[in-house]
Amino acid sequence: MDINFLGKTAAVCGSTQGIGKATAIEMALNGANIILIARNEEKLKEVKTILACVSGQHHEYLVADFADPSNLQSVLAENKKLLQNVNILVNNTGGPPGGKAIDAPIEEFRVAFNQHLICNHLLVQACFEGMKTSGYGRIINVISTSVKAPLPNLGVSNTIRGAVANWSKTLANELGEFGITVNNVLPGATDTERLKSIAENKSKKTGKSVEAVLEGMAQQVPLNRVAKPEEVANAITFLASPAGAYINGINVPVDGGR
Repeated sequence: MDINFLGKTAAVCGSTQGIGKATAIEMALNGANIILIARNEEKLKEVKTILACVSGQHHEYLVADFADPSNLQSVLAENKKLLQNVNILVNNTGGPPGGKAIDAPIEEFRVAFNQHLICNHLLVQACFEGMKTSGYGRIINVISTSVKAPLPNLGVSNTIRGAVANWSKTLANELGEFGITVNNVLPGATDTERLKSIAENKSKKTGKSVEAVLEGMAQQVPLNRVAKPEEVANAITFLASPAGAYINGINVPVDGGR
């Protein structure tokens, strides 16, 4: 299969840790130029230094805070020329706080909507013309298995992820004629800081140790373990590659069969 990204540029959001970082590393190993996007400049610099340059690639980073869409908009406007070279966009950012939907303050919904749907949309608009001109576009949104079935105590996340999934399918229908595919990857429990935060929150509420909570999550998966970030990154990389050219408008669970 053709997984070669030689001559392609990938913008990867949330790329200083977890799934985003693993995706940037994997795509660079397969020849892509990488544009890292996150809010912590020091961590961005660190990740940039470990990205492969085996094919003579050139890597960049952009500092942007997805909690503030106006900040992201300014960063995108300042780097318009750079973003016109993007062939692959990986929309990925940390999820909203846990808790029941009925208890969530309105502000939590607004912040999550901005971080996920609005910022995703701004990024797609910034990269669309370049993808259209090149005839090669891949947009992959990292969301959640809650798109298939809402998860307990993740009320705001369940709501916003569903909105992103339907926005994504709408774009897939609109952009396919330009050689641009739009897909969602739905990670199950994955060994990231986000999972640890959820486990710590559940630990406080139940009195169980964090280790016991994580073990309970693993036992709910037929493979009896949580995912490694690299395993989710592999699915993203495949969808972004030439080998994934005819896969469009779908949700791909990477959840160990849960």
